[in-house]
Amino acid sequence: MTISYRKDPLAGTVKDVLPITSIKLARQNELEPLWNELVRSYHYLGYDKMPGANLKYLVFSGDAPIAALSFRAASLRLGSRDCFIGWSDIQRKKHLNQVANNNRFLILPWVRVKNLGSYLLSQISAPLIQDWFYYYHQELLLLETFVDPRYFQGTLYQAAGWVHVGRSLGYTRKGPRYEYHGNPKEVYLYPLKKDFRDIIGCQRRPYTYNKPSFPMERSKKLMLLNRIDWNPELVTELNIEPAEVEELTYLLLDFCDQFKDCFIRSEQFFNAIAYIKGLTGEGIAKTIETIAIAILGISKVRSLQHFFTGANWEAGKLTKRNQELLAVNISDPEGMFTLDSSEISKKGKDSAGVAPQYCGSLGKVANCQSGVFLGYCSEKGYSLLDQQLYVQRQWFTPEYAERRAKTRFPEGLVFKTKLEIASDLLKCAEENGSFKGRWVGMDSTFGQDSAFRSMIGEKYFYLAGIRADTLLWTKRPKVVYPAYQGRGPYPKKMKPSTEPVSVAEIARGPSLCWETVNLGEGAKGPIIAQFTRLRVIEHNGGLPGQDLWLLLRMNADGEIKYMLSNAPEEITFEELIRVSQMRWTIEQLFQEGKSFLGLDEYEMRSYPGWHRHMALVNVTMHFLLKVRLEFGLKKTILPCP
Repeated sequence: MTISYRKDPLAGTVKDVLPITSIKLARQNELEPLWNELVRSYHYLGYDKMPGANLKYLVFSGDAPIAALSFRAASLRLGSRDCFIGWSDIQRKKHLNQVANNNRFLILPWVRVKNLGSYLLSQISAPLIQDWFYYYHQELLLLETFVDPRYFQGTLYQAAGWVHVGRSLGYTRKGPRYEYHGNPKEVYLYPLKKDFRDIIGCQRRPYTYNKPSFPMERSKKLMLLNRIDWNPELVTELNIEPAEVEELTYLLLDFCDQFKDCFIRSEQFFNAIAYIKGLTGEGIAKTIETIAIAILGISKVRSLQHFFTGANWEAGKLTKRNQELLAVNISDPEGMFTLDSSEISKKGKDSAGVAPQYCGSLGKVANCQSGVFLGYCSEKGYSLLDQQLYVQRQWFTPEYAERRAKTRFPEGLVFKTKLEIASDLLKCAEENGSFKGRWVGMDSTFGQDSAFRSMIGEKYFYLAGIRADTLLWTKRPKVVYPAYQGRGPYPKKMKPSTEPVSVAEIARGPSLCWETVNLGEGAKGPIIAQFTRLRVIEHNGGLPGQDLWLLLRMNADGEIKYMLSNAPEEITFEELIRVSQMRWTIEQLFQEGKSFLGLDEYEMRSYPGWHRHMALVNVTMHFLLKVRLEFGLKKTILPCP
């Protein structure tokens, strides 16, 4: 169908074409074919059908069209925009339909009116907001657009008050995939509401433009990474649509671009990506050799080994960047830092820090490595943040000097207890400043020490696991001097008037009121446990200490877990139970890491190698969390213990 329209030349200033008689919506009416023809004929990008939300407008001066504009649904991912807004993945998913993309703006070639473009941009906002709400039931917060610097300078957007926020990466969506076209666009945003960040609940964050790989490089990366499939059991855990599995490698490449400057060389960067894909791959052992052979080829085995043992890059820098990015998605003022240790059985005596020590997974003393781990959990999700290898004291004696050299111990490393390491990890996370939290959860390795609990209690509420033989009072005893026996010096040390009792004995008390709680659905049905709590007085160096909460949990098999908390007396029973589920997430992370991501399958002996492996496992967990949050079908984030 051909529509006739006038092509009378029009020149001058905006005043010469005023009043703009109308800005008309071209939607399923007689104006839409005219809009389509004008844009197809005169816009440098032409016209293609626009699926999804879109609105088209024609601008008239008198009865003559002078301009055509359209707006459509905003881009799903856009780094510079997302950093300017500051929203998390969850917030973006919720509010993305409140952003519209100005994908076409055409002033007809015979219209030569100075400042017309910026004037029209200022006039289009009101009808666009009204029409968008009418058709899509969403209140617009921002507008976005892309300007191709090969043809335009973005002057009219700048004159209309739009904000330049950065560049795109140069990719376009082709069906289910993104393809690199090599022409990054300048990105401009126009806030329609000044308080849009308050409405979303976010803060602007800095944006660093990372130049993407060249097309051939990216194609080669995809070819190599796709040599092994994604672990189907892991995909089942993610609970994503089958169609999204094809996207995972593309998503992984885009995700890893955020870590590119954590490496000195591009080869190091791709080795990291290949290792992550290997950790999530199907049918291979999670070791350097098998991953290198499966993805990079047998000739690259030594190269990947050197990447972990001798290459010049810092696991600490990678960990810090990972925390900063992860915090955007899951940090919450009500969140919990979690502390736990995990042991990995090892043969021989040449791996860094290996020694006979208690191994939790084996339930006995065995030759193993032990690491102290810091995790984080909130209602938004959970992940590991940091870790450090625990090295027993004998490794720092002269007899172990040769082993320390072979396993590349860093200079200046000194012995630290697990409690000291845990304190350092928490302090580093605090100094990084990315994560906020109200709670610290810990297992009995750390919770058994009253001095450590007291230190944590200066800043946080804690929920600390304790052993069954931990002594407490259920009523505060008086503190008195022992009676003088008439012989020897007069006693100077005070003693409590009553003896403390073990928590195991307290748990057997007939007066306790146990409550049955359904914690949610597990793999084999609902998880049922019984809980009770009571106020107790801690046993601190033989004397009564703080008033605390004792939380008891009895599992279906009769096993009882004992936990102490310095939470305020007025805290509800339900809140304590909820917090206890948060504390358990770090154990879930160990289970997922060992089941799917090779957290315990590595075969490297060096001290740097251990930390680099664990740092990359953490990044992998972050990526999988991001996939689960964005594409997962599950409604709940916290797992059931």
